[in-house]
Amino acid sequence: ISKQMLEQVLRELQPLCTTEQHFIEKFFQLSQDPADPQVLEVSMRTLSSPIPLAKEPTAQLLSEIFSCLEPELRGFLDVCNKVHPFGCLQVLVTLNDSVFEMWDSSSALPSSFLSAVLGNMLLLAKSSFNKYIGTLCKEIEEAKMPSKMKGGILPSVSRFEEFVDFSEEVFRTARRRGELDKAHLRLAGSVFSSINSLSSANLKVNTDMVMMENFHHILCFLCQKKIHCLEGKKREAKQRYSEHMEKYVIKSLGQPLEKLNNFFEGVKARVAQGVKEEEVSFQLAYSKQELRKVIEKYPGREVKRALETLYRKIHKHLSPEENLLPVVWQAVEQEFIRQYQEFEDLIQRCYAGSGIAMDFTMEDLLSYFNSITLSN
Repeated sequence: ISKQMLEQVLRELQPLCTTEQHFIEKFFQLSQDPADPQVLEVSMRTLSSPIPLAKEPTAQLLSEIFSCLEPELRGFLDVCNKVHPFGCLQVLVTLNDSVFEMWDSSSALPSSFLSAVLGNMLLLAKSSFNKYIGTLCKEIEEAKMPSKMKGGILPSVSRFEEFVDFSEEVFRTARRRGELDKAHLRLAGSVFSSINSLSSANLKVNTDMVMMENFHHILCFLCQKKIHCLEGKKREAKQRYSEHMEKYVIKSLGQPLEKLNNFFEGVKARVAQGVKEEEVSFQLAYSKQELRKVIEKYPGREVKRALETLYRKIHKHLSPEENLLPVVWQAVEQEFIRQYQEFEDLIQRCYAGSGIAMDFTMEDLLSYFNSITLSN
């Protein structure tokens, strides 16, 4: 409603000022050069100072006749800004469009007095908008995690999306969107910072999982919105989502074959230190006997049970709205297969001819994953 009222006020101002200007020029026989649109254009690009009122006699008379116009407009804009949480967006777009429509119109150029007043109002609107964005950025960066939150989409991410949705609708038909693009970039930077700061937050669940879900959520949102200035942020969200999924998967996988993992990490460390592969088995801690002991702890049925437990744990962690379970589970399968192949390779290289093998084959492993996926 405030937007419509502001549009109506601006629509009625121009003919009022133009009529008064024509009367003054005719009555007092004043000649006036038309204002230069370029002067206004340049003035509106800077926030350094208000646009000075023109000094020609007509403008001086108009400024005295309409001396209350600028203070009244300032007060009215202040009310418009407060009516809606994002009121300053509507004010900025309405004023911007009104000023440039005024210059593009085929009718006689408006008075330089009105140009100066509206130019000052536009600078004021830009200043209010930038101040609001600064406050919003600070709120997003300093937002505390809800004490009972166990995961899911963070309030700062929802806040960012709410602003983008609303602002894109308001600016949909706007003549210019430079201020909005700058605001989008600032807010996106603040949201990314707020997600990155989670590592130090007291989360009740895996931090990488929460970061993975939130970067995935932002990625999907930006893909849907197709906002040109945020293409770089979209690529960054995709990269961060992938990074945290990888970390989450690797951390989750530390459990099903933990002792095998630890044993073969030790084998790799010995080889890296210069021990020949064929001599690793002569090291007491990495003898064939020790390897057999570790392998015995992981019969096929136990591995399958451990994977089922892991699936339930991941299912419990992930929020249903992101629907990342199939993607994460596939990544777990790929990482598990990679580890299995690495163990097999190390056995063949460092324990050649020993006849030692794990209790389950690659085919068994694939069937475990297939069975868990189908049963859920």
